[in-house]
Formats: sequence, structure tokens, C-alpha cells
Amino acid sequence: MTDLPEQKRPLLPGQANDADQPLIVFDGVCVFCSGFVQMIVKLDRDKRFRFATAQSPFGEALFRKYGLPTDNYETNLAVIDGAACTKLDSFVAVMAALGWPWRAARLLLVLPRPLRDWLYDRVARNRYALFGRKDSCEIPSAELRQRLIG
Repeated sequence: MTDLPEQKRPLLPGQANDADQPLIVFDGVCVFCSGFVQMIVKLDRDKRFRFATAQSPFGEALFRKYGLPTDNYETNLAVIDGAACTKLDSFVAVMAALGWPWRAARLLLVLPRPLRDWLYDRVARNRYALFGRKDSCEIPSAELRQRLIG
């Protein structure tokens, strides 16, 4: 998985996440990204995952902390067991954390990183055209609202 260099920038007060709980930071206006989060909410029977939109102050602070741009959100960020992952590695880490059969997504790691990143970048750069974009972050479902940070 991708371990990003951690920059020394504090998180916003009152916005700390329990390090034992996996966290996904996603583009809240992207239909594809929001759909992925809705899928994880349904598959995560143990309700371990927490979520934050990249557009929230907390999500933006995390993007800055891990050296990611905050003017566009062409990757999601997953922090699982203290390791930060982006791009396709983020997807694989999230699916693996859900257990079997989703753990089989690890097979994607046989692809060389440049190919994984290239494939991810193609979808990320075209996600609004392919799947749509909302004018603002949608009002989350009650179940997602309980697990949303920021």
C-alpha cells in the first residue's frame, strides 16, 4: 500500500478521528465517490469505517497533512491502521479491511504501481463526465450521518 509522508500540520480542534477506526476521505460532490461510500456503508456490517468529505474543514486538513492538493480531489484518501493510502491502493485497502470476499481486491496489487495509478487517474479525471457531479455535498443518510466526521 502507499504510505504517504506525513507533514506536521495539526488537525482542526475537535476533529480528531479514532486511529483504530478506518477513515475514508472522499469527494462529496462526485456521484461516483459518494456511491462508493454508500456501498461501503452497506458492506461494513461492523460499522468500523468513518467518513469525511474532502470539502469539509477536517477532510481538507487531512489532505494537507498527507501532502495532497486541496484545489481538486482526484483521489480519495483512506487511513487504515495508521497507513494513508490513495488512488487504487486506497480502494484495495478499504476492500481488504471489509474481509472476505472483498479482500480478493488485493489481486489488483499484482498490477505494477504505474499501471494502477494510470488506470485510477483515467477514471478520476473523467469521473464527473462519466458519472456526474452534484452542486454541493448531498445530505447524508441517517446511517452515514452517524459515521461522518467534519
